[in-house]
Amino acid sequence: MAGALEGIRILEIASYITGPFASMLLADLGAEVIKIEMPGQGDAFRGWGDTPYSPTFCSMNRNKRSLSLNIQSAEGKEVLRRLARDVDVIIENMRPGALDRIGVGYEAVRAGNPRIVYCSISGYGSDGPYRDRPGYDTIGQALGGLLSVLTDVDAPTGMGASLSDLLTGMYACYAVQGALLARERAGVGQKVETSLLQATLAFCAENAVRYLAGGPVPTRETRLHMAQVYAFLDSDRRPFIIHLSSPQKFWHGLADAIARPELKDDPRFVNREARVRNYPALQAILIEKFASGTRERWLKLLDEHDVPAAPLLNMSEVFEHPQVKHLGMLVEMVHPRMGDVSLVGSAIRMSATPPRMSLPPPTAGEHSEEILKSMGYVEDTIAEWRKKGVV
Repeated sequence: MAGALEGIRILEIASYITGPFASMLLADLGAEVIKIEMPGQGDAFRGWGDTPYSPTFCSMNRNKRSLSLNIQSAEGKEVLRRLARDVDVIIENMRPGALDRIGVGYEAVRAGNPRIVYCSISGYGSDGPYRDRPGYDTIGQALGGLLSVLTDVDAPTGMGASLSDLLTGMYACYAVQGALLARERAGVGQKVETSLLQATLAFCAENAVRYLAGGPVPTRETRLHMAQVYAFLDSDRRPFIIHLSSPQKFWHGLADAIARPELKDDPRFVNREARVRNYPALQAILIEKFASGTRERWLKLLDEHDVPAAPLLNMSEVFEHPQVKHLGMLVEMVHPRMGDVSLVGSAIRMSATPPRMSLPPPTAGEHSEEILKSMGYVEDTIAEWRKKGVV
């Protein structure tokens, strides 16, 4: 069955995470993606491993074809302009103005392709005092407020995941799909933009709006207390978590699971508001209790009492979990030259047009000749360009 975006052609002029992740999500839905990579360099993530086919690169670049093209050369610019005239979407994460300087900025592309959906991703937006600053994931986390609720600001550390990058890629994907739908109604495309700063702050709306309504400046503990989130180590020092949220039944289930029913009517914990105020006291009781038994025992008891709880799994454990296996989240692909590639499956299911993984991540320039020939360039021209470093 055809994918939801079958027939949509995307030109990706991007590297690292934000742009590649956005176009990969769209490619999973059936869009055709041509990824532009500089000859001899390729996507910067190719170098994050022992070979130019690093796992980091592969995680963001399935379902794409790679065209090795020097877009600084006269010939490369012309190829890029021709591609821009024929695609539905351009996704780029260069610094603002970089593509304008080589003739493939939004206004230049729109002049020859009024149906183009042109997605620009930046660190801080296409204008404003931070416009020209370099933008990376942790900078976005810090400026957007996200890091302040993830780390202890008195002893700060960075996060072990590219949260702002991935969020920005998802927001870009969302914007592109909205623009494509609008194009079906209006007949013309548009420019869409997002940035690490915008995406990160938008994602922090829960904490931000509580603050704007007169609440205190949120910290890492704020949501833990309000949502009644707890983390523990068992007798073997294996971690697990509990998330009570708002329903009173979960608190009663927890008290029964640990054989402390009298806590239900303790004035310190009798309702959610009291438990929020007395979070440290309840936490201390639970830490001592859960350290007296194994994680398996506690999770079994918590499950029997319908308390939301789970083991805190690392990546060596996640793919062994029965629900993860049931969902088919481990996907194995085979590249004709690079061999087996293990990837993480899609986050969504669609009953009529499910996401698919049909192409393994490409090697740098793997599809250059195929793409150029489809544009009408002949073998002699392509061979000459190879000698000159154009492709």
